Amino acid sequence: MKRRSLIKSLGLSPWVGAPWVHAQAEVPVPAIGANVALPDVPLFDGSPFRAADAQGQVVLVYWWASWCPFCAEQSPLMQKLWDAQRTRGLKMLGLSIDRDAGAARRYMAQRGYTFPTGMATPDTERVLPRPSKALPMTLVRGRDGRVVMAEKGQLFPEDVEQIARFV
Repeated sequence: MKRRSLIKSLGLSPWVGAPWVHAQAEVPVPAIGANVALPDVPLFDGSPFRAADAQGQVVLVYWWASWCPFCAEQSPLMQKLWDAQRTRGLKMLGLSIDRDAGAARRYMAQRGYTFPTGMATPDTERVLPRPSKALPMTLVRGRDGRVVMAEKGQLFPEDVEQIARFV
């Protein structure tokens, strides 16, 4: 049994009772097979992520924050995946939920992260709401625009590596 399955089967979750969890309305994780729209997002490097350019492509959406300890563990794995799979056609959209875009940019620069990232804003969340109650949040949209993977919480290295199978 994989570690992630074991943890879920035991009903364990590091997010239960976290103060930020109860402050927002519950937004469920999109179901496997559900259609998912993507927003246009200005990226930290000055380029745009255009939803139209991602049509027919596998897109990894990754919500994170600079203050999130689970994101600090998962983000290096996401960078490694981005480095390995972008030439095979993987599109990626990182969405920082930090309140301060400058802090998020500095965090990425200090760690050498280059995966495409912008800010989660009310405009982006109108198109693609972030499921609540966990960070990081990872969603993979297949070439047909439907969800092929959606996970709340930190992924293990083997889970991140398995995202390559969708590309």
